[in-house]
Order: sequence, then structure tokens, then C-alpha cells
Amino acid sequence: MPSLIYYTTATLLLFCALNVNAEFTTEDCWALGFNKANLLCSSCDQLPKFDLDIIRDHCKECCHHDESAQGNKVYAKAVLEVCTCKFGAYPQIQAFIKSDRPAKFSNLQIKYVRGLDPIIKLYNKDGHLKETVAIEKWNTDSVEEFLNTHLEKEDDYLQTNMI
Repeated sequence: MPSLIYYTTATLLLFCALNVNAEFTTEDCWALGFNKANLLCSSCDQLPKFDLDIIRDHCKECCHHDESAQGNKVYAKAVLEVCTCKFGAYPQIQAFIKSDRPAKFSNLQIKYVRGLDPIIKLYNKDGHLKETVAIEKWNTDSVEEFLNTHLEKEDDYLQTNMI
């Protein structure tokens, strides 16, 4: 039983330490048992049904608002991260990357990270990571629509400088 008490105490200390921060990082959420990339806030609202209200606040710090409740947040930059060794498992993501679609987004970067399932990281204008979204089940149209919705449109100088 001492190991259970130690584990519970360590977990509570982690909760308290994380509570001081204004926003939980992906790593903080992972340490608490939450996957920030895939966690919807509507799931957190279900916790009281299972007598888990004690972790609801922390769940809320790690979740993404459901699409129906979420206003369209717009970000300055996006990085699509994927491993080329997993292209066989994600042919739609491969098709998007190898097409001309990424060229439509000057503020999109493709980054190859060994062993990583495809994700999109969204950054504010100061370059701070604000959101990470898992895209492994998306098709090419979904990726393009998401980027059209959530990435700032960069003005084309030739079109904005009309006489």
C-alpha cells in the first residue's frame, strides 16, 4: 500500500504544480493522462457521470472545444508534422503533401519527424504553439478545409496594390 499512497501523493503534487500555470502544455496533459491533441471538451463534461469530477478542471485545461461550440480561431502559422515511413498508413496525408495544395498556404510548413503520426501544430503571430490537432483520419479535402478555416490569409501584394 505505501506505493499507492506515494503514487497518489505524487499525482496530487503534479496537479497542484500544474494548477499554477495558466495553460497546460501537451506534456503536462500527457503526464495527467490526457491526450491534448485528441481530447474534446464534451468528453470532460461526461466525467461527473463516472464520479470523476475531481479531474474535470484539469481535463478542461487540456481539451479542445467541439467544432459546433468553437468559433473559428485563426492562427498565424501551421506546421504539418508526419513521418514519411508512415505514408503507407496515411495515404490521404501523403496525397495532400505531394499535391500542389500545400503551396496555397505560404504560412504552412511541412516537417518530417521520424515515427510521428500526422499532426498539425498551430502557432500565434509570436511563434508560440497554441494548439495541436491529430489528423491521422483526415482526407486531403479535410486538411485543406481546416487550413483554409484556421490559417490567416496572407495578402497578395499584387492584388492589394491595385490602382
